[in-house]
Amino acid sequence: MIQLYFDPACPFCVRVLDFLAEKKIPFEQKQISLSSDSPTKQELRELSGRTQVPFLVDPERDVRMPESMDIIDYISKHYG
Repeated sequence: MIQLYFDPACPFCVRVLDFLAEKKIPFEQKQISLSSDSPTKQELRELSGRTQVPFLVDPERDVRMPESMDIIDYISKHYG
């Protein structure tokens, strides 16, 4: 199952979340707050080397990527 690291206050994250909801694509939510430190934020830093969100992880295809439009394109191609 794909995982999405996101901050609900980020408009780029909301774009991806809306797309996933519209297409009814299941995903594991990895909510973080960019304004505070948390274990999930640290997990993202270890995965990507930074804390940029949205950030997609697809363990089935060994894919990790930032950037909302790239994520939407990837999900459309493989899950849409």
